Amino acid sequence: MAVLVTGSAGFIGFSLSRRLLEAGRQVVGLDNLNAYYDPALKQARLDRLQAFPAYRHAPIDLADQAQMARLFAEVSPEAVVNLAAQAGVRYSLEKPEAYVDSNVVGFLNVLEGCRATAPRHLLFASTSSAYGANGKLPFNVHDAATHPITLYAATKLANEGMAHAYAHLFRIPSTGFRFFTVYGPWGRPDMALFKFTEAILAGRPIDVYGEGRMQRDFTYIDDIVDGLVAALERPPAPDPAWDPVRPDPATSGVAPWRILNLGASRRVELMRYIEVLEAKLGRKARLNLLPMQPGDVARTEADVDETRTALGYAPKTSIEEGVGRFVDWYLTDYRPAARQ
Repeated sequence: MAVLVTGSAGFIGFSLSRRLLEAGRQVVGLDNLNAYYDPALKQARLDRLQAFPAYRHAPIDLADQAQMARLFAEVSPEAVVNLAAQAGVRYSLEKPEAYVDSNVVGFLNVLEGCRATAPRHLLFASTSSAYGANGKLPFNVHDAATHPITLYAATKLANEGMAHAYAHLFRIPSTGFRFFTVYGPWGRPDMALFKFTEAILAGRPIDVYGEGRMQRDFTYIDDIVDGLVAALERPPAPDPAWDPVRPDPATSGVAPWRILNLGASRRVELMRYIEVLEAKLGRKARLNLLPMQPGDVARTEADVDETRTALGYAPKTSIEEGVGRFVDWYLTDYRPAARQ
């Protein structure tokens, strides 16, 4: 039986699909290769997945109800990992409707597919942005996340609530993951590391928001995939200790549902991140220091104690190692291909 991975030509979806295929799993990948960022990069990821005989691709828009229903009926997946979404915090200020179509309507279609086919486990992507205006660090899943400050974060919180409702009504075991600033080879061109590398190599200044004082829990892609793989065979059950008078927002007493953080569990100042990149490239960056943008938060850091307990999760990649691997990929694989 296959694992259905939505967003399989995206950064995290590609990395997870490749890991599953290398382990001998059957993967059905869904991705419409939209133009939010360079479709050629998505196609290059897809080409590598299609080299595996156990991979099958479905070029479907997540928001297409009829096609989604047919795919679920045909595949009847063993497990579902929903990683397809309209990503990006700042783009939600420009095109909010894209977030509703993909992240809300699209996720409803995933839930309906799970309702019809009863997979053993639904895993879905949420975001550290869900913590919003919460200033308590590190971010803990047992603290309420009720004040999103971007539409992107609001749609992901909606996903968490929608998944809980379906887990309760239709007993679909569901785990939502709040990802923290994922980076690494095959990453997204709209993310800071990609843009910084491109600009430094071209001799252009880099835009540094928050004047470089922002702190992020930068999490290497392999550590994210480790958590997802570990979770596949560990579906949640209702928590018998859950108290409806003092409800824990990360677990449920009425549904097989939970929320977990996936992060490196350390804060790194943006300027330190840039220094590591400069050292790997052997070049100094020209800095264009700017104030924080709407929707940004000053600091993020994941409390992963719950994830460690549930999954044996242990992030291990330092930013020096992770940034180095990204630069090696960029210089040897991505940049030469982009010039052709």
